[in-house]
Amino acid sequence: MKPSGVMEQVKTTPVLPTINWMQTHVAVLGMGRSGQSAADLLLDRGATVTLVEEQPRSDLEVLRAKYRARVAKMFFGGHDASFLAQVEVLVVSPGVPVDHPLLQQARQQNIVVMGEIELAACFLQAPIIAVTGTNGKSTTVRLIGSILQASGKHAFVGGNLGLPLCEAVPRSTSLSPALDYDYIVAEVSSFQLETIQRFKPWIAVLLNVTPDHLDRHPTQEAYQAAKRRIFENQTDQDWMLINADDPNVRSMAVEAKSRLCEFSLCHDVAQGIYQEGSMIRARLAGTADLVIDRADIPMRGQHNVSNAMVALYVGLLCGCSREAMVMGLKALPTFEHALEPVRTWQGLTFVNDSKGTNVDATLKALQSFEQPMVLILGGKDKGGDFRNLLETIHAGVKGLVVIGEAANRIVEELAGSTTIVRATSLEDAVSQAIRLASNGDVVLFSPACSSFDMFLNYHQRGLEFKRIVQELQ
Repeated sequence: MKPSGVMEQVKTTPVLPTINWMQTHVAVLGMGRSGQSAADLLLDRGATVTLVEEQPRSDLEVLRAKYRARVAKMFFGGHDASFLAQVEVLVVSPGVPVDHPLLQQARQQNIVVMGEIELAACFLQAPIIAVTGTNGKSTTVRLIGSILQASGKHAFVGGNLGLPLCEAVPRSTSLSPALDYDYIVAEVSSFQLETIQRFKPWIAVLLNVTPDHLDRHPTQEAYQAAKRRIFENQTDQDWMLINADDPNVRSMAVEAKSRLCEFSLCHDVAQGIYQEGSMIRARLAGTADLVIDRADIPMRGQHNVSNAMVALYVGLLCGCSREAMVMGLKALPTFEHALEPVRTWQGLTFVNDSKGTNVDATLKALQSFEQPMVLILGGKDKGGDFRNLLETIHAGVKGLVVIGEAANRIVEELAGSTTIVRATSLEDAVSQAIRLASNGDVVLFSPACSSFDMFLNYHQRGLEFKRIVQELQ
């Protein structure tokens, strides 16, 4: 199935490394969702595979049973580098830091080190639309997928969001037409971009860059350098779509070779998409302007208008009609854990924003409401500056409930902004928030921190918040 529109001018990405996988011994480090997907793909392609998982997991015996008859060896639990002696390629999951001792040793032994998205790119033939940034990646990727689907395009939607990119690769044992995608739409994180070699998006989107993951990246500059790699392998036949309102983003794209498009909430752009009053306008050389009413974007907050504009412009590049794109925007359901209304109870509106894992995301969430709010904040500290919330909290938040490992620093940095109370658990936090709130208020759960001090991930954390709220009597 051939993509339409602008894509007809562009050749698809060729198969990248010249690796005969059937004669290659590959180790997969990290057996989470992306690691298992990589292992399954490699086994399907005939590679000799060794599995390595250092972290304690409750499902290790399940993994042993799943792979016992298919893999060369399994190294589960503890540090053991002996497997590197036979390995030619090491596929690393995004949760493994690039300075991990096993990765350093592998490079010293001239072993090829690649990430899961790089492995997938070795096999993918459909054009890749890759989206990165500190905030808004998941929303934007889903919006793009919805627009493409409404336009009759067959698109894979995944990456850091949901399905690993390896799931987009047709299995050699069953080349199903259902896997013959027109487009690959992928959310890519800084962790994934750290290990790319030739990963090359046809459209590379950089949404925004604010301090985040400083518990993993040594500096903000290192974090930005990882994000910048999304443009690294692009050519003048590719596109980049960047945030014209973010000076950091604009500076990061200066050396990119791809064709420049911009999006802006504040001003006109030469090529790209922008907001003008209540209208969204787009320009693409050789085509008429696209005009869409802001009322056709059924989401709360200016940050989501920005995300929708990106999705619309990607749709324009892919040859989608205006009518189909508006249909795609309106067809999308509420995003779970992203400004998700949970319940109205005794005059209080409870909103789950568990995906708000950094300060900037929580700031955008706070700016999305006009009603008075009680905010539940806290979790594992990622190094963000909570003082950036001071002005907004002082203006519209009548009470703040703090939880988790970051509680002490939050209290210190936000002292004097509003009434602050501590909670011992998420259930206690909801109870404390109810005491602080009044009829008509919003109780917003937007932690500005990661979840790993109390939960497995933001998804589990959000589900727990919703359970607590739904069970209120």
